[in-house]
Amino acid sequence: MAKDQTKRIAPAQLQNDLDALTALNGFAVYTPANAAYAKTAVTAKQTAMKAAQDAETAAQVALATARDAAAAAEWEFHNAMLGVKEQVIAQFGKNSDQVQALGLKKKSEYKSPTRKAKPAA
Repeated sequence: MAKDQTKRIAPAQLQNDLDALTALNGFAVYTPANAAYAKTAVTAKQTAMKAAQDAETAAQVALATARDAAAAAEWEFHNAMLGVKEQVIAQFGKNSDQVQALGLKKKSEYKSPTRKAKPAA
């Protein structure tokens, strides 16, 4: 038995196990001393593994779909808020308290441009 059974098994190893199960099913006479390793028990475990892998794949697809939907909704909300900010500026002006309440700077808060002095030659 493996020491750390929390890590995933390499796909090549799983394929080797599936190939060995196929070979085992070809044996005419196989009677293990431990019933846990009978053909039916191992085949049931393989079926359970396949079902778990299918469930994992379905969950990954659902997660990707939900992530895409959430990203689209976030962008729709963000674009709506950009439009709201433009409408507030248009309605109340660039220097209003409403503009500042939305987290934007008033026009009067920006520094006036100044000329830089030429360096002495």
